[in-house]
Amino acid sequence: MSAQQPDDVYTHGHHESVVRAHASRTAQNSAAFVLPHLTPGVSVLDVGCGPGSITCDFAVLVAPGEVTGVDRAPEVIAQASALAAERGVPNVRFAADNLYDLDYPNETFDVVHAHQVLQHLTDPVAALREMRRVARAGGIVAVRDADFHGMSWYPALRELDEWMELYQRIARRNGAEPDAGRRLVSWAQAAGFTDVAPSSSNWLYATGQLRRWQARVWGERVLHSAFAEQALEYGFATPADLARISAGWHRWGSTDDGWFLIPNGEVIARA
Repeated sequence: MSAQQPDDVYTHGHHESVVRAHASRTAQNSAAFVLPHLTPGVSVLDVGCGPGSITCDFAVLVAPGEVTGVDRAPEVIAQASALAAERGVPNVRFAADNLYDLDYPNETFDVVHAHQVLQHLTDPVAALREMRRVARAGGIVAVRDADFHGMSWYPALRELDEWMELYQRIARRNGAEPDAGRRLVSWAQAAGFTDVAPSSSNWLYATGQLRRWQARVWGERVLHSAFAEQALEYGFATPADLARISAGWHRWGSTDDGWFLIPNGEVIARA
């Protein structure tokens, strides 16, 4: 995700560790609530598409329908285009664009989708209005966002508490809403939608392989991604603090009984 206004700050950035994590997402593990609406011939706009893994899955499901993925970061658009070529998906295209001012006429797409996007925006309601503008009458706008304060983990580690506190401070300093999942219904209503169907689903990291994967991802992001850069720039943490939090992530990942649950809010809003 990174479709934002020029002055919006993307808390995660595009460090390799971030893009690698985003590239692990599929339509099945990250957009199952949208799948019933993805029938052959449907046109889809995937906003904040990142490296394009979900977008390419959508294209397979709706073929011969056309799928467009947009993101404000040219470097991830290049990666998404390369993925489509590698997977041999002909009915998808990618372009740089701005979610607040999409380069498409009114009522262009049957489905407009955004995954983990609204939580990073300074004006998610304006973004939803723009997504509604390019959705055809009777089409849908589908959004899914995590709820950071709803996350839970075991065993209790002070370093992960510090990580959560730091993440909340950085995101809110950026004018964003890290607990977006619980606000999606409210935002959709504020954007003028009257037919809003909410749901939720989880990501769970509780097997050895998934614990180690999650620990590696966040252990690296805490030290090297935009999260780390902003923590230092804003004076919210020192390099020693970040090293301690990263080590805590790895300590959690080495447990045999660790649990990390990420709840996600979801909304299907009828245009």
